[in-house]
Amino acid sequence: MSSLPLYLGGEWRMGRGAPILTRNPHDNAALAEVSTADASDVGEAVARAQQAMAAPGWRTMLPHQRALILQRIAALIERDAERLAQLQRQDNGKPIHETRALVASAIGTFRYFAAACETLDGDVTPARGDYLSMSLYEPLGVVAAITPWNSPIASEAQKIAPALAAGNAVIVKPSELTPLLALELAKLATEAGLPEGLLSVLPGTGAITGAALVAHPGIRKVSFTGGTVTGRAIGRVAADKVMPVSLELGGKSPNIVFEDADIAQAINGVLFGIFSSQGQSCIAGSRIFVARGIYDRFVTELTRRTQALRIGNPAEPSTQIGPLISPEHLDKVNGYVRLAREEGGRILCGGSRPTDAALAAGNYFQPALVDGLSNACRTAREEIFGPVGVLLPFDGEDDLVRQANDSAYGLACGIWTIDYRRAWRIARAVDAGTVWINTYKLFSIATPFGGNKDSGLGREKALDGLRAYMRQKSLYWDMSGRPLPWAD
Repeated sequence: MSSLPLYLGGEWRMGRGAPILTRNPHDNAALAEVSTADASDVGEAVARAQQAMAAPGWRTMLPHQRALILQRIAALIERDAERLAQLQRQDNGKPIHETRALVASAIGTFRYFAAACETLDGDVTPARGDYLSMSLYEPLGVVAAITPWNSPIASEAQKIAPALAAGNAVIVKPSELTPLLALELAKLATEAGLPEGLLSVLPGTGAITGAALVAHPGIRKVSFTGGTVTGRAIGRVAADKVMPVSLELGGKSPNIVFEDADIAQAINGVLFGIFSSQGQSCIAGSRIFVARGIYDRFVTELTRRTQALRIGNPAEPSTQIGPLISPEHLDKVNGYVRLAREEGGRILCGGSRPTDAALAAGNYFQPALVDGLSNACRTAREEIFGPVGVLLPFDGEDDLVRQANDSAYGLACGIWTIDYRRAWRIARAVDAGTVWINTYKLFSIATPFGGNKDSGLGREKALDGLRAYMRQKSLYWDMSGRPLPWAD
């Protein structure tokens, strides 16, 4: 099997790192061998990006001209949408209906930031004397985008599109488990007319390629989505470089069901919140808080519905639960189910490999519900990143808020109630970057997204996400024509 080349500053070529083999999580069959970048490849990509940034063709390009390139990329993704969705389905095992939605998200992201790029204003600030003052925004330079394996094309679009819209050059390091979609985006960006050097896609491991990118003195910002441990390490390097970072990290999000909730609606929302994407989501509603007065009947129905979820080949449109990303991750998730038992939890359903022989070669795992644990247990505190939901009863709002906030994480939260006053109180009291009320995992590219506490730093999406790739500059013009009096 010949290796796929990486994309280095406009050139498709073999990297100097050891190649990696990507596999289809459905049956662990080899998909492709991919060339990877070492530190010298990273250095060359940065040098080419700096040259491209300095070239008049990009440096002086007007915002509406950059926007046109982004619009072309969106149109090309749309043209190839089904092919890209099928490729991502093979690359990371998500059911096809989910990968189609992720491709649609990427299209919308490029279109949104094209519009934002074209319309973003500076400010004429209020004068406090006989002068004119302005606040402008300029590109940072060469930025690094390090993306995860759970939603490749959407995550990469959320970093590439605003970085280019802001006028930067971008070097993408996709996860070594799912590098194929980033390479496809590079092909489409080239076809759309993006000048050479402004985009590189360098597959490789975090320890080699990622570390070289973060440490390189020519990288002026890192946008990272992934685990909290790695995020902290990036933050330490960034502090030494005095470099801004955006860190979208882990989560252990509460999904809260009050006694007055529409139970049918809440059950659907809880199922979707924890088990969609096989629970491999930073925003998964993995701590399921249920009011004690409805706890038993809610849990009984939720367990029945969980057992009815359709596990199968992600190529089938009816599949709800696909495979986990890798055998190693399957072992990790299974280890947390064992831990739950050791901590005194009851496994109400799932928590083991399915018996269907057609799924035996893949990384399949039956979605699990656990109760009988306290919020202090490791199973209820550590990010599992898999289809394991922990059920926790609560007594009243004060008890609920105390438990919900008793976590190192602060990424997301769901609230199910028909009382809008209560929804407002809880939404304001819970420490989370995003709160959904009577829904879950609803997103808009026009609304900022990010986490608090160990869940991250900074925001992606919306105008906040665009300005995160820019630096502010102030300008002053004297209007008086008089010499500065101090010099007289």
